[in-house]
Amino acid sequence: MTFASKKEADAYDKMLDLADNLGEWLADSPVDLEDSVLESLSFYLAEHKDQLSLLLRGNSLESLKAGDEEKSAPKKVKVAIDNAA
Repeated sequence: MTFASKKEADAYDKMLDLADNLGEWLADSPVDLEDSVLESLSFYLAEHKDQLSLLLRGNSLESLKAGDEEKSAPKKVKVAIDNAA
């Protein structure tokens, strides 16, 4: 992968490290998962770590969806119009 900045590359590396750690943790769980499913699940959880963290803290799925909608909604900007011209 090619990244525009070192910051983006570091964030991606950190996400991959988290996915590896989650994969090891899930592999030690009593749930029997195929390797491909384990890898996909680990990667998904790492990509969505912020939402997962909020869910683990007790937030509802609806509140997460509402937060996503607020982020994607266009922001309203007030513009002053000078009619003196």
